[in-house]
Formats: sequence, structure tokens, C-alpha cells
Amino acid sequence: MNTSLQTVAPPAPDASLRMLKHGTRLLEPDVYVARVGARQAVFKDYRRYRWTPLAPLARLLVRHEARVLDRLSGWGYAPALLGTVGGLVLGMEFIDGKVLGHDVAMVSDEVFRRLKSAVATLHAAGIAHNDLHRSNILVSGGVPMVVDFASALLMPAWLARSPLGRQLRRSDLANVVKLQSRLTGTAPSRADAAALAEPRWVRTIRNVWKRMYRGKA
Repeated sequence: MNTSLQTVAPPAPDASLRMLKHGTRLLEPDVYVARVGARQAVFKDYRRYRWTPLAPLARLLVRHEARVLDRLSGWGYAPALLGTVGGLVLGMEFIDGKVLGHDVAMVSDEVFRRLKSAVATLHAAGIAHNDLHRSNILVSGGVPMVVDFASALLMPAWLARSPLGRQLRRSDLANVVKLQSRLTGTAPSRADAAALAEPRWVRTIRNVWKRMYRGKA
């Protein structure tokens, strides 16, 4: 990770904050918008874990997502990294957009074409997002912007070429195709269906897991 990253000023905990999400689950951050100078920024704040045994994991999550965003500088489909605060707060560019599908006028074949192209270049850079669902895709000025890289995986070349790496990429693209089908009513093309078909070993693992889960239920 680039050690020269700007450290943003800690946002003041006052009424000027616009809360986007309260972290309620384990290691889920509070997410809010606050001003940094003349512009707005989004913060993912894990500070409630500061004096707990989970603090090292929270710091690891902040460091990991900052590293991914730093790697994606110039990609054009992710918020810019502003920096970190005390190892437990991640600051990033505020994207003035709407969640994909929130506004019907923003759902188009062109948006999905650009999104598929963006995901392809993401994979070419050796990164799998691993959590591509509607709320992690914002549309701003007709451009799809991908957010929340906490689950992203930076894949070395050997992993990207492995069956697991191929499956991670296939899963990202499958989520995009499913979203397109659901939001536009367009059935997946034959080429998409063939490219995204799960290999037998994946279906086998999934079926075994389902049988184990049902056996415990």
C-alpha cells in the first residue's frame, strides 16, 4: 500500500453527519457522509472496536480496503481513496449517485455494458469484488460506480489462473448478468449463459453443503 496516502481529518461527531448505515452486525462499520474541507466524503468507521479484542481485525479490514482502493486509482469506476484515520476509519470520495435500479430511467443496456466492461478490467487487474449486488453499485451521470471493496480479493497471477480464481470472476459476472435480467427483463444471452455456467465441482460442493445444512436444520 502506498505509504504517502493522505490522512483525512477525523469527522466531528455532530449533527452535520449524514448517517448512511449503522453497523449492527459483527465487524460492520458505521457508514456516514461528512465534510472534509469544501467537499463531502464517505467514512467507514470501526472505532467502536478500538478497545476490544476485535480491534486488530477492524484495522485489517480498513487497511485491506484502503489498499484495494489505492490499487484502483484511475480505474474510473470506484470512489477515490482519501486516506485513513487512526487505522480504524476509512475515508473515500462521495459518489453523488443512486443505487442501481432505484430509478428506472438509470437502468439501461448501456449502463450494464459499461458495468460488464468495468468488471472485466477489474478482473484483468487481478481483483475480484466478491459482493456485487445492487446496493454496491451506484449510477452517477450514466456511469456505474462500484463501492464497498471490503470483501474484495487481490489475486496474484497464480490464483487468478486457478479454478478458484476463475470461479470468483465467474461469480462477479454472474451477479451482474442476474441484475441485468431482473432489472431490465432481458434474458441472458447464449454466450453469457455458456460463460457463466458453473463447473461440476462447484455444483458438487454446493449440493453437499445444502445436504449438510438441511440435515442440521
